[in-house]
Amino acid sequence: MQWLGYVVDYGIIGLLGVMSFFSVAFFVERYLFFKRLDIAQYGNDRRSLEIDITKRMSVIATIGSNAPYVGLLGTVLGIMLTFSTIGSQGYVDATGVMFGLALALKATAIGLVVAIPSIVFHNYLVRKVKVALLRWDALYAGENVKKDGDVVPEPVKSARL
Repeated sequence: MQWLGYVVDYGIIGLLGVMSFFSVAFFVERYLFFKRLDIAQYGNDRRSLEIDITKRMSVIATIGSNAPYVGLLGTVLGIMLTFSTIGSQGYVDATGVMFGLALALKATAIGLVVAIPSIVFHNYLVRKVKVALLRWDALYAGENVKKDGDVVPEPVKSARL
């Protein structure tokens, strides 16, 4: 069952490292995109603006929501390794038990270390998206602009009675 230790150490923790790399890389790319974003270049095409400003955000959200589960998988495998070690030796060896539990806790901790910043990145970018769309709305307020392919009519002023 020693291979299970390698699966947790290299497989699970390696996967979490790759997830972390992509989360940071996509966040940096989106951050730089928002720095150079010119809303006026989209004209009255809100749909294209929304598509462009929300690219890759779902990947960051997916990493943030799934990293704890990948860490939990490492935890379960580490505990399985611990019980297997206890069962194969026939007695409780504190060193073997502590090794398996440390491995399990390491996977959990790294899963959270990947998930928490990813969720922060996603929330930051969601705020940037909302601000960009509000700026677009303010820029084109009062015009007949396309929202989801439809022409938006001018607001009706209420009659005072």
